[in-house]
Amino acid sequence: MTSVSGGAVELRKPPAAVPPGERGATRIADRVVVKIASQAAGEAVGRPVRDAARPYANVVVAHETARVRVHVELEYPTDIGARCAAVRRHVAERVGALVGMEVPEVVVHVERLHPAPVQGTAQGRTR
Repeated sequence: MTSVSGGAVELRKPPAAVPPGERGATRIADRVVVKIASQAAGEAVGRPVRDAARPYANVVVAHETARVRVHVELEYPTDIGARCAAVRRHVAERVGALVGMEVPEVVVHVERLHPAPVQGTAQGRTR
């Protein structure tokens, strides 16, 4: 870089590069991890069941590790074990990819089961 002061040209060196370990750190708030986990659980559950609450999550973050607990509502009949495994896998992948944390544990709580609509039956009021 050059600088002109009073007609004289002065050469200045660029600032010294700071080593990566001394630059600081990025901290991701726990509530961000909660939102990502909740969204991922909703993606894994798929199309929401009528009158079902949106999935929500609780997260404990410690030392680049996130332990996640998600609460979902599923339609019934379904393979509950397989659906919970899919939610567990998807939440761990998405949180790990988006936040860069290790997710050793995802607990899935099924809050409620909703009966699936039966095809061919009348919906609503019948006269």
